[in-house]
Amino acid sequence: MPKTSARLLSLLSLLQARRDWPGALLAERLDVSPRTVRRDVDRLRELGYPIVAFKGPDGGYRLDAGTELPPLLFDDEQAVALAIALQIATTTGAGIEEAAMRALTTVRQVMPARLRRRIDLLQVTAVERPTSRPDPQVESGVLMTLSAAVHAREVLRFDYAPASPLGVDDHEPAATPPRRVQPHHLVTWGGRWYLLAWDLDRADWRTFRADRVTPRIPTGPRFTRRELPGDDVAAFVAGKFRGSDGSDDWPCRGEVILDLPAAAVSRHSRDGIVEELGPNRCRLILGSWSWPALAAAIGTFDADIEVVGPPELTDAFAYLARRYASAATATPQPIQWATRLSSTTGPWSS
Repeated sequence: MPKTSARLLSLLSLLQARRDWPGALLAERLDVSPRTVRRDVDRLRELGYPIVAFKGPDGGYRLDAGTELPPLLFDDEQAVALAIALQIATTTGAGIEEAAMRALTTVRQVMPARLRRRIDLLQVTAVERPTSRPDPQVESGVLMTLSAAVHAREVLRFDYAPASPLGVDDHEPAATPPRRVQPHHLVTWGGRWYLLAWDLDRADWRTFRADRVTPRIPTGPRFTRRELPGDDVAAFVAGKFRGSDGSDDWPCRGEVILDLPAAAVSRHSRDGIVEELGPNRCRLILGSWSWPALAAAIGTFDADIEVVGPPELTDAFAYLARRYASAATATPQPIQWATRLSSTTGPWSS
């Protein structure tokens, strides 16, 4: 029979592994008598673990939720997964970075040396983009409120701060009426948090940046969940940010031939399709949210470009050529936007 302390840890590990454990099966797994199991359960209760007993032919025990968080027991893989998740949590912008770092320090201190070496091999470093303003932070309380409304399927009212046209976020209370939405999903995109919801006043799906949301409490009545177009959250949100009205494809897609090796182009083509045509020649099919943006993206490749199609892409290159030529002169001239290059909605939230 193992020592009492080791046996208690084994019992706790078993209780965490599944919801219900028949007493006889616990005794068999621990190689002790049912009476010893009962005594060990009492000891764990004294340590703060909320273990309840259930009756029946196979009466046994269940580790229940309590009012306080008792010490937890993790196996090796769980401990490593927890440490990695905490490292990633310090880069999410969810307002929990300091708490995640403290938790990571606590977990690492009690890990055996063999596990510390494993997690130390993976160090996550948050690198800020070269920008004049930091990524917006979201208060954890806001995320919890949004998540709770999504889970409860309750209508949510909130003030939505407008974004400055200069790119500086304005967190002053909005002058517009509060938004009324049916919240469906809380998602992350590009290091920011967004709420995907059905806007009741606009009768359409909208995405809202969580850092600009100020929830109004209490929430409204419960609602019946709507079917999301395509029934794929990731594809729908990606389509929204691509300006394709919920489709998982870009609204503008063109084809060109570049005088570059396919291997060199494929490393920088994002989700484009690259086909090798020769040692230093390839075909590139690429998408973007507008034709000028697509032409500009293709223009980043230092090579001669042959446009295969469509005509809108040819017009976009001509438009950019005139704009760049004007920018190179001392007195820039206004450039007229091509008729069929009508502005396409870019990747911004409502």
